[in-house]
Amino acid sequence: MRTQVAIVGAGPAGMLLAHLLAADGIDSVVVESRSEEYVAGRIRAGILEQSTVDLLRAVGLGERLEREADRHSGIYLQWPDERHHLDFVALTGRSVWVYGQTEVQKDLVTAAHARGQQVVYEIADTALHDLETDHPSVTFTDAHGTGRRLEADAVVGCDGSFGPSRAAVPDAVRRTWERTYPYSWLGILADVAPSTDELIYAWHPDGFALHSMRSSEVSRFYLQVPNDTDLADWPDDRIWDSLAGRLGDGQEGWSLGAGPITDRSVLPMRSFVQEPMRHGRLFLAGDAAHIVPPTGAKGLNLAVADVALLAPALAAWVRGRDTRLVDAYSETALRRVWRCTHFSWWMTTMLHSVEDPFDRQLQRSQLRWVTSSEAGAAGLAENYAGLPIGF
Repeated sequence: MRTQVAIVGAGPAGMLLAHLLAADGIDSVVVESRSEEYVAGRIRAGILEQSTVDLLRAVGLGERLEREADRHSGIYLQWPDERHHLDFVALTGRSVWVYGQTEVQKDLVTAAHARGQQVVYEIADTALHDLETDHPSVTFTDAHGTGRRLEADAVVGCDGSFGPSRAAVPDAVRRTWERTYPYSWLGILADVAPSTDELIYAWHPDGFALHSMRSSEVSRFYLQVPNDTDLADWPDDRIWDSLAGRLGDGQEGWSLGAGPITDRSVLPMRSFVQEPMRHGRLFLAGDAAHIVPPTGAKGLNLAVADVALLAPALAAWVRGRDTRLVDAYSETALRRVWRCTHFSWWMTTMLHSVEDPFDRQLQRSQLRWVTSSEAGAAGLAENYAGLPIGF
């Protein structure tokens, strides 16, 4: 097989990159270890930044988003006996949209089918070769057990934390930074209408809680739990009781609605950055290069920002051998990566309960400042609603 750009990973980063390249007349082939149904069904991020929405609209992927997404002007920050609304539109003129990653993936797959995009699912034994030469390639075994080689001008790793692309950067070249947090999230999906018009981020002595949503009929909730949490120790009643306590059920007349839980999982909290995001003819994007805790809603949006930079850079390089954008890709992308990594760390450490009483007082002080200072609120709003692509 031969193509101009080989893309490893058919999640949102890989499929959006293929879409952007196709719009610029660049051919690509996407390879993916999972099935199309598995990738489409993964429950992940649910908040889109203004910049992400603007891009999806601009490239013809906004029709269903316009119809079904829920536009939010801000979020609520709360701690016991206090709840404050931060109005992003008033502070920055920018909004966020509730539109799950599963929905973005559906739109990308529909567009890929419509244009005849070649995507090879359910592959195994994926390996990257000759990345420092003019003839890089990807080898794999297809679903029928046949060994195949995909040759390309460039290879892009959009295959997440555990794919082969990240590890293909030699040890002597790559640098990594990592932070593992001393708590996790227990996340649930429930068939119940949201009890709030916008997300509630709640600091509580018993642990952080988040009330999010996926639609007018489906709510998404998270609870701070220890890293070694066993889901068997969290029956439905315990989950709802904990959410009610941490979110302030009954506070100023507000009540939390409960319903059937359809999905539950424990999500570790981790920050990770690998530099550089380019090695030879290999380019990394999304979780293959960086991971952030979900508190700041940055993961999917960072992946979109990566490929929004990378697509025109690859097109200029492949078509006209103009190397200026590809040479700048890693440095440019990493500026935004580190900004979002810091914001995600800041939100996480401000909102998650800790044992040290001194640190708890610092958290309360930070929350009071953010909710009472226009400058503090504007800083949070600017980062949460999203910086311009290319920042």
